[in-house]
Amino acid sequence: MTHHRPERAAREAADNPWFERVARAGFVASGLVHLMVGALAVRIALGGGGEADSSGALQALGSAPGGAILLWICTIGFLALALFQFLTAAVGGGGAGDKVKAAGKGVLYGALGVSALQYATGSGGSGGQSSTSMTGRLMQLPFGPILVAVVGAVVIGVGIYHVHKGWTRGFLKDLRASGHGTLGRGITGAGRAGYIAKGIALIIVGGLFGVAAWQSDPDEATGLDGALKTLAEQPFGTALLLAVAIGLILYGVYSFARARYARMD
Repeated sequence: MTHHRPERAAREAADNPWFERVARAGFVASGLVHLMVGALAVRIALGGGGEADSSGALQALGSAPGGAILLWICTIGFLALALFQFLTAAVGGGGAGDKVKAAGKGVLYGALGVSALQYATGSGGSGGQSSTSMTGRLMQLPFGPILVAVVGAVVIGVGIYHVHKGWTRGFLKDLRASGHGTLGRGITGAGRAGYIAKGIALIIVGGLFGVAAWQSDPDEATGLDGALKTLAEQPFGTALLLAVAIGLILYGVYSFARARYARMD
């Protein structure tokens, strides 16, 4: 019947091996971004400048040798992975929770793809400014501070999920075994440290949204870069920030492995 044709086409697209290969490039793009964020966080911990977030990472990638090519790889990879996640949400297996999770990942990867495209075409902006402007717009809505607090709570929840997934090695369920039947201790260690570090950073980001809601000050919600700089200002902040930075770098390494071993079904 004709109403089955779009669903059949979506299934065929999701199962296409060439499309899957391009979508896997999205994990490579994620690895590049996390490596750069981690490197920028190390620089900040040692007293240097820069923005340790996805915007700063994409800007740094664009300034590297072959940067234009890297940005286009990120753009294509992120957007292809976003489309793959949306197709999975639409026609993939699993329950409603799995479909919602896939759709959420699609939104995240799509936003990263659009951001990479902006930098590839020379129109990129600041991640911290984006967070502040978004929070400012929410503040202007009815019950604005409550909405901002809800956003903060959601981000904290995602952060706790990442810490739990790393600590319990739950991310191994997202991977398929290599030809030797094992993923290797290196990949497992990198994934564990990476998820925990990313979760800690997200918890701080969510906490800053909560502070912004409490003080009705959108400038307090400064995104990942502001969260890492806030961490650096705490007692033993340099050591704490270096630990998180190394964890983010290891998450980037894990993402490269995920490009090969991720389950795409």
